[in-house]
Amino acid sequence: MIYEHIEGVEVTAQFSWENDMRYRYRLEIVLKDALPNGKTACVVMQNPSYAGADVADKSVQFMEKVVFKKGLAEFEGVCRLIVVNQFARIQTNHFQGLPHEIGMLNDVAIKDALYESDIVILAWGSGNRFEERKAFVLGLLGEMKQKTLFKTRMHPSRGRYKEFIQPYQY
Repeated sequence: MIYEHIEGVEVTAQFSWENDMRYRYRLEIVLKDALPNGKTACVVMQNPSYAGADVADKSVQFMEKVVFKKGLAEFEGVCRLIVVNQFARIQTNHFQGLPHEIGMLNDVAIKDALYESDIVILAWGSGNRFEERKAFVLGLLGEMKQKTLFKTRMHPSRGRYKEFIQPYQY
């Protein structure tokens, strides 16, 4: 199934080819009628699928709806959503989370996205078997000024809107 980005957004993507593998480092989704002083939310997921500037995937579209369309108080004033992943290699089947799947530019992409954001959503669901990558993201957050943090009850590809977004403290 092909998923479209929600209406009223402009999307840019940063891709790279490395060692015959494709990586997506950043997906940025901005409301077309964005206010200049609007907030930025960053969602950190596990690994990217096929979403890019022209097409979404199930997880990205779900997060667009959660942040921009559902009217949740947590995301009031958010005009920009940055999507990054623990692993940047684009892979939808048999994902293993091996070191080469992180991508050469991914740590910097995650760090930049977190710095640019007012709100951070850890969207790897209730379980994250990649403890080293989880510790990396949480370590970056610990070095920054206080961010508003949320976690998701489950991975966005399996998401249900009710009680999906939950406060997060570490």
